[in-house]
Amino acid sequence: MPLWAPRGEERFSPTVVDRRSPLTATAEPHRSDRPSHQLGLGDLTFFALTCVFSARWLPIAANAGPGSITLWVLAVLFFAAPLTVAVAALVAKYPGTGGIYRWTREDFGSWHGFFAGWTYWIGIATLFPTAAMLYARVGFALLPDGLSELGADRRYFLLATLGLIWVALGANLVGLHIGKWAESLGAIASAVVGLMIMIAAWLIWQRRGSATPMEFWPTWDWKTIGFFASIAYATSGMEGPGAMASAARDPERTMRRAGWIATALAAALYLGGTVAFLVILPPDRVTGLTGFVEVAKATVAELGFGWFAPVLAGLVVFSGIGFLGGIGTATSQLPLAAGADGLLPAAVGRPHPTWGTPYLAITALGGVATLLLLAFQLGDTVQAAFDALVSVMVITGFAPYLYLFASAWKAGRRLSATFGFGVTSLAIAAAVVPPPGIGNVLVFEAKLIVGTLGTALGAWLVYRRFSRR
Repeated sequence: MPLWAPRGEERFSPTVVDRRSPLTATAEPHRSDRPSHQLGLGDLTFFALTCVFSARWLPIAANAGPGSITLWVLAVLFFAAPLTVAVAALVAKYPGTGGIYRWTREDFGSWHGFFAGWTYWIGIATLFPTAAMLYARVGFALLPDGLSELGADRRYFLLATLGLIWVALGANLVGLHIGKWAESLGAIASAVVGLMIMIAAWLIWQRRGSATPMEFWPTWDWKTIGFFASIAYATSGMEGPGAMASAARDPERTMRRAGWIATALAAALYLGGTVAFLVILPPDRVTGLTGFVEVAKATVAELGFGWFAPVLAGLVVFSGIGFLGGIGTATSQLPLAAGADGLLPAAVGRPHPTWGTPYLAITALGGVATLLLLAFQLGDTVQAAFDALVSVMVITGFAPYLYLFASAWKAGRRLSATFGFGVTSLAIAAAVVPPPGIGNVLVFEAKLIVGTLGTALGAWLVYRRFSRR
């Protein structure tokens, strides 16, 4: 958590902000801050499940072996559950839009709020390419044999990845009343993916047992701790629906109930899905980018279900569109709130005149995700670029949680804040360790340094410019 601030920064004063900020209780509310109450308990639960559970983590966890099951349990107990408690408390304390930006701004000052929102936004922009790369790889499995090989061509693969990013974001440009259906259907698709793999694994286990000896206790070394950082990040996301809670009916109660339901469902899908992968294939035959294709082919070979591979691939792609659209929509509330506060260009703080959506924030998120996807391809294989993106994603994505759990401490949720803060600190420290298989460690670490310092420097320059106005 940065304790420094640009010159001229003063501690956030409610008196000053009441005169100038459209996000405070005493100010005239900004249009985007007026709750439209379009989300019920079911809508917000699906939205939360879409943000918390992403099928792309199942092959990544299976590749690490059965010890990842224990890591899932620890991540749910010591990070996901505390995060759910913290977000519910902060939604109750600070109703309205803005999410982690607003919570941090109210508790620690405008610079810290801006820095938390900026790094969170960059972390999500980094997450987009890593998720879309996996979904695009699985999508190529839908194509006939003559065309599926196009996925091995880097040009077609990157074009498909970009297409997924922009389709997911575009579905949410026209309004929450449309976008929420994409997120809800995406959450259903994710659940069906997990259930399909679990049912297939059960049928295969009855035939020939498990392909992997189930020894759930991992070997504790720095590599395992580094992987735990990624596992913990996989269980994050509850702050996303927290940023959208103002659009729900009875925000505090709805957020609390939706949070616990979604956390429980996500935990069951992560645990059950990872075990299912390991029953079907041993860890060394599952890769992070192509794991779904490999497990689908193995299932077809074992059970003879010719429909299994294309149906699974289609559901995985659709779940990815829901995931990217959901987290992208929630994240767009942060620059919208910062723009309303005058800390970003004024246009960013104005929703679309017809659709009422933060269209500029959504478009900017897609643009940055596109640049990151292309930049991280330089000088590496696709898998190495994927690994580097994951590490930058963990560092920039986890940094705002230091603020979130500090705010939860001030809100009285001290046990949750302690666990969450500890896991967050450990994850950031572990993310700098190169994963196995990285051929050029210097290039890997250089990308981490440039990505992390570039994020912090960008926040400082933008804040310094607009805070002087």
